[in-house]
Amino acid sequence: MTSAPVVEAVRSALASAGDPDRAVAQQAYMKSAMPYRGITAPELKALLRPLLADPALELPGRGAWEGAVRELWDGATHREERYAATALTGHRAYQRWQDPDTLELYRHLVVTGAWWDHVDEIASQRIGPILLSHREEVTPVILDWAQDDDPWLRRTAVISQLTFRERTDLGLLRATIEPNLDDTSFWLRKAIGWALRQYARTDPDWVRATVAEYGERLSGLSRREALKHL
Repeated sequence: MTSAPVVEAVRSALASAGDPDRAVAQQAYMKSAMPYRGITAPELKALLRPLLADPALELPGRGAWEGAVRELWDGATHREERYAATALTGHRAYQRWQDPDTLELYRHLVVTGAWWDHVDEIASQRIGPILLSHREEVTPVILDWAQDDDPWLRRTAVISQLTFRERTDLGLLRATIEPNLDDTSFWLRKAIGWALRQYARTDPDWVRATVAEYGERLSGLSRREALKHL
């Protein structure tokens, strides 16, 4: 199968960039089994910008776009290729495909990415906007994910409304948090506190009352995060 030109262009650009010494440090910091090229986040953004904006490399349809994302992601030999796949999902040229039909792709990225550097951006910057625009269709999906066996899908559900502020669905927020209150995972406890802390910027009294209501069921980590700026 022939790769899309944008996939080849991205792989070639990544292969010729980076710093081997930095790559070792990045891999250790991220506890990643997959190696790094040693490209910083600003360098990666600058490298990808002209490639993703090049009309000659634009993907011709939804299937081609999703195929390119999956190829970069599933065929990655270095972690930056997965970061590039995430950048490709969010590029303005493909905004018209940010709808419920894309959730299965994002579910795949969350489950196979299975670490905060992948999951958090996909949850808040990709899945969140789809939820905001298609509440009736997407809310049941988020509710299912909040009780899924996969902990990263549960984290995704909890933090899916991070950017919503006054548009936060409080019933959904509680419905994603409550099935996970007794979970001992650091990543879920952190997510619960983070979600509450973000909403505290909009309604601190609601967050204080909710923390009090949950009482001892709320872990110390979640409580500290929730009340951090109150």
